[in-house]
Amino acid sequence: MKKMIQDSLGESLDKLQQFMSNAANIEAIEQTALAMAGALKAGNKIISCGNGGSLCDASHFAEELTGRYRTNREPLPAVAINDPAYITCVGNDFSFEEVFSRYVEAFGQKGDVLLAISTSGNSTNVVNAALAAKNKGMSVVALTGDSDNLLRKHSDIAVCAPVSGFSDRMQEIHIKVIHVLIQLIEKQLYGL
Repeated sequence: MKKMIQDSLGESLDKLQQFMSNAANIEAIEQTALAMAGALKAGNKIISCGNGGSLCDASHFAEELTGRYRTNREPLPAVAINDPAYITCVGNDFSFEEVFSRYVEAFGQKGDVLLAISTSGNSTNVVNAALAAKNKGMSVVALTGDSDNLLRKHSDIAVCAPVSGFSDRMQEIHIKVIHVLIQLIEKQLYGL
């Protein structure tokens, strides 16, 4: 078991080092933080979405902004599309492919930011949300894998984790990026 533990942690470290060594990732994180902080300063909001573990990451991002991260401060307008009643209503009445896009159509406004999370980058419901956001005049930020995927193509900024045989390594990068983004947003808005 110890070898499995060490191998797993080593693989995670390798993927993180691979991600960090790509200057485009550092630039994309900085651009994302500036876009998000700028939207919040202008009185806009951030909407986030994803499926499964990516929805958990989207929810974590929103609750850290509306709650607190490391220091007490004003709550920031961020929401994850994670209401099970809403998701099952739209999934049943329309389709699962529309669960995020209809929310964006209802609540998204010009100047808002959509944080769309998909390790494959080809989740139809997440891609549809990105397209809906673009139609509303929102900025679209993708957390995805470093591949030629649809979400990356339809995003203004894409932060791309190294592709792995399994989504867990990409999700580990995504949650690290989310924490860094929150730090950078707080720095821009409050000097924290």
